[in-house]
Amino acid sequence: MDQQGTETDPHDLDGSRRRFLVGSSRLAMLAGLVAGYGAFGRIAARFLYPAHAEPRQWQFVADLKRLHTGESLRYVAPTGEPVAITRRGNRGDSSDFVALSSTCPHLGCQVHWQAQEDRFFCPCHNGVFDPSGKATAGPPADAGQSLARYPLKVERGLLFIEVPVERVVRGDGRPRAGGRA
Repeated sequence: MDQQGTETDPHDLDGSRRRFLVGSSRLAMLAGLVAGYGAFGRIAARFLYPAHAEPRQWQFVADLKRLHTGESLRYVAPTGEPVAITRRGNRGDSSDFVALSSTCPHLGCQVHWQAQEDRFFCPCHNGVFDPSGKATAGPPADAGQSLARYPLKVERGLLFIEVPVERVVRGDGRPRAGGRA
């Protein structure tokens, strides 16, 4: 019996419980849909309206007279990204040079120029890149990965490279290694 002296139907309590569970389930499903579509909307917005391009600037690398054909030098961009610059010709213009990220796209190991082999080599998993940065052997070749290129120019006998000038920062405030080339 209830407080008014009438007898309660035990099946009616089951109906209340059922209505509560159905309502709760609908509310949880609605919340999940709103969260899912919201996340999808955020991803779509980032794709359709990408962040602004990172600031880049031309920086001095070397006097052309100091870098001979077949030689390579290591340049570190303001972002901390190591770059391998190799001289391949003697015409005296930017086509003589190639500037490639020294970071292997496979696992982030540092590649180095092997002049005697005319290639860039990654010692981590024997990754091999041709002088233009295209992977020719090892895991980077299997994945179709290449070394990122940097634009170069020559003015008045001096070599310049265009690089990002701001270090990308992770969400925790610490600098993130590398940068886009």
